[in-house]
Amino acid sequence: MPSISVLEKIARRLRIHSLSMTTAAGSGHPTTCLSSAEIMACLFFHEMRYNPGDPFAWENDEFVLSKGHAAPILWAAYAEAGIIPVESLLDLRKISSDLEGHPTPRMPWVKAATGSLGQGLSVGVGLALAQKLAGVKARTFVLMGDGECAEGAVWEAANAGREFQLGNLVAIVDINRLGQSDPTMHQHDIRAYARKFKAFGWEVFQVDGHRIDRILEALTAARKGSAPKVILARTIKGKGVSFVEDKNGWHGKPLKPEELERALAELGPMPEIDARKYVKSREPVKAPGWSDSVDFPLPDYKEKTATRLAYGIALEKLGRVNNRVVVVDGDVKNSTYADRFFASFPGRSFQSFIAEQNMVGMAMGLAAKGFLPFVATFAAFLTRAHDQIRMAAYSFSNVKFCGSHVGVSIGEDGPSQMGLEDLAMFLPVPDCLVLYPSDAVCAEKCVREAAKYRGLVYIRTTRPATPILYRNDEEFPAGGAKVLRRSDNDAATVIGAGITVHEALKAYDRLKEEGINIRVIDAYSLKPIDRETIVNSVAETGGRVVVAEDHFEQGGLGTAVALVLPEKKFWKHLAVREFPRSGKPEELLAKYGIDAGSIFRAVKSLL
Repeated sequence: MPSISVLEKIARRLRIHSLSMTTAAGSGHPTTCLSSAEIMACLFFHEMRYNPGDPFAWENDEFVLSKGHAAPILWAAYAEAGIIPVESLLDLRKISSDLEGHPTPRMPWVKAATGSLGQGLSVGVGLALAQKLAGVKARTFVLMGDGECAEGAVWEAANAGREFQLGNLVAIVDINRLGQSDPTMHQHDIRAYARKFKAFGWEVFQVDGHRIDRILEALTAARKGSAPKVILARTIKGKGVSFVEDKNGWHGKPLKPEELERALAELGPMPEIDARKYVKSREPVKAPGWSDSVDFPLPDYKEKTATRLAYGIALEKLGRVNNRVVVVDGDVKNSTYADRFFASFPGRSFQSFIAEQNMVGMAMGLAAKGFLPFVATFAAFLTRAHDQIRMAAYSFSNVKFCGSHVGVSIGEDGPSQMGLEDLAMFLPVPDCLVLYPSDAVCAEKCVREAAKYRGLVYIRTTRPATPILYRNDEEFPAGGAKVLRRSDNDAATVIGAGITVHEALKAYDRLKEEGINIRVIDAYSLKPIDRETIVNSVAETGGRVVVAEDHFEQGGLGTAVALVLPEKKFWKHLAVREFPRSGKPEELLAKYGIDAGSIFRAVKSLL
């Protein structure tokens, strides 16, 4: 074990690296690195156990830098541990380097992108939960800033850590008093933080964050017990450099070359010490025995069935053939029908309660360890976790989302429950697959497509039961569409998804009675969208197209179709254009102009 003097020397090396690399980059956050140098030295070169040659080894302790703006000191720790070359530190923030301004998993040791503050503890909950689920002795450490403790997501995560009795989860709060523009809420009142964490059932340790001996004592004590632990470390922002210590206005400002020279003179020469020999690892353990099949039994539907129910049925089937699958719920499993999975696989089912932000963060942590999380709630409530979803994308997370109760078609529950913005939230996310099944068969196949796809997936499901449109053996590959009605003399193309496909088919029958044929397309894959089918169909119907969707006008199916059409000369876009109200589903579809009658009139207006 390293002595206190050795760890003090490593901390000084971390400070010098952090200052030098941010000055070389011309940007970055050196002062928040200076406050956490002793903490990082104690974690990486005393307490944590990891194999520097394998970032994915199951015996490794995991580390989450929730205060992601302190990335330079994380890169410095990796360099001192022998994970990356020391000379690469001067590539900080270069476009050619994985040493980014805030951590992302382009660096394999980083399990989740951080920097949108308040999210790291939720990811830590997911990582610690994954370790517990896999039965390994490894632990998860999360370094947080005091400023981010104002975020509600932190306390959602604190609740979850206590609920799941994550004794293998240790948070360290770097309480350096200063935020970006002002002092933090509690400044150096550590007792205020202690009262909060104790109220959430955490075991609390209070230390001077610049005293190695006190940090080590707390870390040793934190090894025991079933409750999650938090170490509250009182520190000084800018510690070690007199002209920036505890001074506001230095956040996010690298030192100028002449200031760096003065700072390095204060810190003294770079200590001659090889920190790599203080890295400790555990005996290797086997990874869990995964079964990756997605070939669950075919659906067998004969009567009207809600796609949300079909989602739940398929999820339970998938769980039987694939033991990577875990499900995280936001207290609505009896509405999304994820309760079927909970009943069959209680050991792989996790209740996040009404805490959607933590729900997504937990899923990110579980996915980072190789599990396959499915997360479901009302589509409207997923918008509450938009930032976490965005960060999941930047983390290249393999998380699957299902939003139920979409659009005005949910009926009497009213506008607060209607997901009308959800497609606009998911469609812009790079590489996110977006699927919107119109019947139960398609919904089951969309669950399979989601499991096959590596990356974020959003499945949009409908509350009311809808007729079965497809054979049980029909396939629904990502990027496809289904042409449900066509002839050689179609007057227009009508494109729907979900509930509006059924309205389009009703409009088809009415128009047929008047001798007018239309082509009806089920655009079940909104992203990627079936460009070829849509463009060719619109061209073959004289450029006349009607898009109908149960979503607000911007950012949904209409936007997706518009992006692939070369021109929109004869174009009608039916969408919800005002704030809706409660009512029966059929009344609401008609009132907001997306029912069969509205489609009928839109087609006729183009002829």
